[in-house]
Amino acid sequence: MDYIPLNSYPHYQECENVASSLGYHLVELKFSKQGSTTHILAVITGDDPTVNIGVNDCSKVHHALLPKIEEILGTDDTYMELTSPGMERNIKNAAEFALFKGRQVRVWDKTVTDWVGGKVVSSDNASITLEVENPDGSIEQKTVFYTDIAKAKFIHL
Repeated sequence: MDYIPLNSYPHYQECENVASSLGYHLVELKFSKQGSTTHILAVITGDDPTVNIGVNDCSKVHHALLPKIEEILGTDDTYMELTSPGMERNIKNAAEFALFKGRQVRVWDKTVTDWVGGKVVSSDNASITLEVENPDGSIEQKTVFYTDIAKAKFIHL
């Protein structure tokens, strides 16, 4: 799995500033051109990633973010879809783990050829540390390097 800093995406930081002023964070921001219209896909999470994002949350951020994006792009010929990460999100970029501290995830660890599941304790630009419950009920922390992760997703409880 690759680690690509979120602020390396075009216009991410300006849009993250808008979202964070409302108590949310951008997980994903993509722009694509379809004819003369710019399509925008944005995914948000809250300050507490264990709390689900609802329609009202998405609407609140959409109303604040769209005018900012139109100002940045210099056009109002835009279409924006803003969503929550969903219950079973496939994590596409290792940089997302920092936004989901405290959330239950599972990663396919290539070194053990199996899923490793647990709560995100911390992450940096090279690895993620999970709090894992062993079969005997004991808890341990396991660090997995991104280079050893084939795929990752939320655990829906």
